Amino acid sequence: MSELFDESPRKPRRPTNPPRRSRALLITAGLVVVGFIALTGIASFWTERLWFDSIGYSSVFSKLVWTRIWLFFGFGGLMAVAVGLNMLLAYRFRPLFRPASAEQTSLDRYREAVSPIRRWIWLAVALLMGAFAGTSAAGEWRDYLLWRHGVPFGRQDPYFHRDIGFYVFDLPWWHYLVDFTMAAAVISLLAAALVHYLYGGLRLQGTRDRLSGAAAAQLSTLVGIFVLAKAGDYWLDRFDILTGSGRLIDGMTYTDDHAVLPAKNILLGIAVICALLFFLNVWRRTWLLPTVGLGLYVLSAILLGMIWPGIVQQFQVNPSEADKEASYISRNIEATRTAFGLENVTVESYPNTSAGQSVAQITAETASVPLVDPKIIRQTFEQKQQVTGYYSVAPVLDVDRYPIKDTERALVLGVRELDQTGLAESSKNWSNLHTVYTHGYGVIATYGNQRDINERPIAGQEDESSATAQDAQWAEYDLPPRGALTDESSDGYEGRIYFGEQSPDYSIVGKTDSGPSVEFDRPLSEGSDQGSTTTYDGKAGVSIGGFGRQLLYALKFGEPNIVLSSRVNENSKIIYDRDPAERVEKVAPWLSIDGDPYPAVVDGRVQWIVDGYTTTDKYPQSERESFDEMTTDSLTSDSQFQALPTDEINYMRNAVKATVDAYDGTVTLYAWDETDPLLKAWESAFPGTVQPKSAISPDLMAHLRYPEDMFKAQRFQFARYHVTDASDFYEGNDRWVVPQDPYAQTQLQPPYRMFVDMPGSDGASYSMTSVYVPNKRENLAAFMAVNSDATSPDYGTIRALRSSAQNVPGPGQVSNAFSNDSDVRDALFKFQSQSGTQVVYGNLLTLPVNGQLMYVQPIYVLRTGQEAAYPIFNSVIVSLGASQRVGFGDTLPAAIADLLGAAPSQEPGTPTNNPSGNLSAEVRRLLNQAEAAFRAADAAQRANDTEEWARQLAIGRAKLSEAVRLANQPPADDGKPGASPSSTATP
Repeated sequence: MSELFDESPRKPRRPTNPPRRSRALLITAGLVVVGFIALTGIASFWTERLWFDSIGYSSVFSKLVWTRIWLFFGFGGLMAVAVGLNMLLAYRFRPLFRPASAEQTSLDRYREAVSPIRRWIWLAVALLMGAFAGTSAAGEWRDYLLWRHGVPFGRQDPYFHRDIGFYVFDLPWWHYLVDFTMAAAVISLLAAALVHYLYGGLRLQGTRDRLSGAAAAQLSTLVGIFVLAKAGDYWLDRFDILTGSGRLIDGMTYTDDHAVLPAKNILLGIAVICALLFFLNVWRRTWLLPTVGLGLYVLSAILLGMIWPGIVQQFQVNPSEADKEASYISRNIEATRTAFGLENVTVESYPNTSAGQSVAQITAETASVPLVDPKIIRQTFEQKQQVTGYYSVAPVLDVDRYPIKDTERALVLGVRELDQTGLAESSKNWSNLHTVYTHGYGVIATYGNQRDINERPIAGQEDESSATAQDAQWAEYDLPPRGALTDESSDGYEGRIYFGEQSPDYSIVGKTDSGPSVEFDRPLSEGSDQGSTTTYDGKAGVSIGGFGRQLLYALKFGEPNIVLSSRVNENSKIIYDRDPAERVEKVAPWLSIDGDPYPAVVDGRVQWIVDGYTTTDKYPQSERESFDEMTTDSLTSDSQFQALPTDEINYMRNAVKATVDAYDGTVTLYAWDETDPLLKAWESAFPGTVQPKSAISPDLMAHLRYPEDMFKAQRFQFARYHVTDASDFYEGNDRWVVPQDPYAQTQLQPPYRMFVDMPGSDGASYSMTSVYVPNKRENLAAFMAVNSDATSPDYGTIRALRSSAQNVPGPGQVSNAFSNDSDVRDALFKFQSQSGTQVVYGNLLTLPVNGQLMYVQPIYVLRTGQEAAYPIFNSVIVSLGASQRVGFGDTLPAAIADLLGAAPSQEPGTPTNNPSGNLSAEVRRLLNQAEAAFRAADAAQRANDTEEWARQLAIGRAKLSEAVRLANQPPADDGKPGASPSSTATP
């Protein structure tokens, strides 16, 4: 206690343990964080290697990794050596004696602080700059590999007469080398200047001798290297003129040829002279000449590089631009048409007139018109063929063709994929999501032309229990799958879908040798959660039987259950990266992937077919456009996988057709455009990854089609480049545009796939079609179609039919005419006036028919406010040529007959009414039946029975249409007494 009264306080005890404990905790925490980051990086890298190895493309992974490693350490090492050596030289030749000054006095304390750790600072700066440079270089692997493996195009540019391959393969890599040299010179200059300043070789506040001799020599050398590299950059920039963007066209223009190009040549020479002056300064040690040279260079760059081209453009080009630019426009047109495969597109005049119209003839020509809208019908697929809530189909279904009873039929189809969001909330645990519900099952398909398997129209049948026009005509349906696709072979096809556009992020498959199967295969009955089980036995997936791999994937997916769950055993494999487009993009990262992979039943398997493109923005004189802008329309999916280094391209080829097996995930790449130089270069860079075109099986060839994004890019460019005369192109009087979708005003109308009988052809061919309207106008300009049948010798042939008539309405005008037609309004009023009912307009199709262009639009009816409701096909609207007349009916033949004011033609299988007795009685009988059907429909509506409501409405409308037809036909004069017009009753 006496120490409390001591006059002098005791010295405080030094805390020993707490600081040591705190430091230990900090060090431990830091090591844990660093270790976790390192382990996560290792897990990401190693699991990626395992994935490539499991899919059979380990050579791609190795090539990518080693190329990036070489570029990283090669260029990173060069940068580190350049920076480190210049810092070392600056320190080595520092002045031993420094004049006393306030500046040097203030720097003394920094020198004292730096001296003990200067080696570490030197090493850190060099390595840091090397790391930045190496990272940048690793990202240049595409340009490096193309430079290493480039091949000639066999075509030369019109100005420098160099092969196109120089611009596509060589020029980008040379640009990177020059840019790297300039960057190394600048960074080395800054680092050396900082060292010289710190150690007195560079004095900013001195009145004379601000630079020591060594500093002057070193800095002069570095500036000289930079200016000399800039001269090389000017030399390369000359060639960039041919791929540069311009106000009028891309590529060389009059101003470029007569002002920009000479300016770059002059600046190149001035830069070389300036570099020599700086190198000379190493010995002469006078800054007068280098300073004068540098000033001359800067002044010349301003006058020649900026002011002079503006003067030439303003006073020479603008007063007579059409004449001055004519030859340059012609070369731009030629290059663009070549780069986008448009050089052989033919434009033909189409009269849009016909001497006579026959209902039977037009009905026959339009028998294959796809009335099923792939976007609208999705809900029908899910409600009628979903089977259970955990199956789903794509937001926009796909269109393909299959031989059905020796006839090519267009089918709208989708894959029944697993949708885990449809599971009950109580079932959404890790075990169910990743080991039980692992795959979808089967293909769903309907006939696109709303006819049955025998091509029979199905409306107006007397048997009210039979199918009506509102029923989807299923080509493949139910579980297990059955239908036209299954019946093609006795064994059917492998229906399990482990790889698709909506597959789970990962699934773990495999069981112990004696354990039960746990994967849910398919339900035993519709709506049932009870079903059969299976165990995946395909070759896809990475084995994770060992603890090490389980730990790697637990880190990759952030899921400890991969290590802890008993469902993961010695036979387990993990399946991930399951989207077909993503798989192709990973094994071929040099491709741009089409936004619409589609499924096909090929050789007993469900195969996803993916189109791959080779693209560049370096094709000389070709017009560059945004890939996204060219390919976006009202049906474009939001999830597209693009491997483009830039969004703008000016060259495009469908180089590769790829397939992804929906069961075992096998990715196969087939060379399609084997003449493409870019494909040849990539095949050389990644040997053995692309199979030859001859390896495509006949069954697969039958399902290959012209790719959608390729056609979209071509139609976008052809809107301007159908004009081949330079004067007409400059005036822009004949410019076309792709019309907006009438039902999605901010987006373009998508192309449609259908069988089209083009003028002069031997018959209908499977094609992809689109239309044009004149710029800033709404009438129809042209119809465009490309032969999409890969088995046809005319595959890829694009033809455009220019409308000779000026008053043919475009899609927007036709859409307005359809909605404003009184008969259509009256017929649809009953649906629009009912609460909870909505009329949905399908695709507005255009096709050439009998010398005219016909518009066809299906109409659907949808019950709103009901979760289980789906759109039901109701009727068809048609318009032909420039007549502005509108036809409406329950079926396409009925709408055509209404358009032409005649009775529908009778087709095989079409029910025939042969009324007997008094015509008025027959009409009265039909009207009574129609009224009864409408009352039954009202009752079904009140009972929320959507299917019965639609069926009864169809029956009533069919009876009513038949009554009207009979009431309006002239009486038959059979010579019997009493036969007179008065015997015909009007309802």
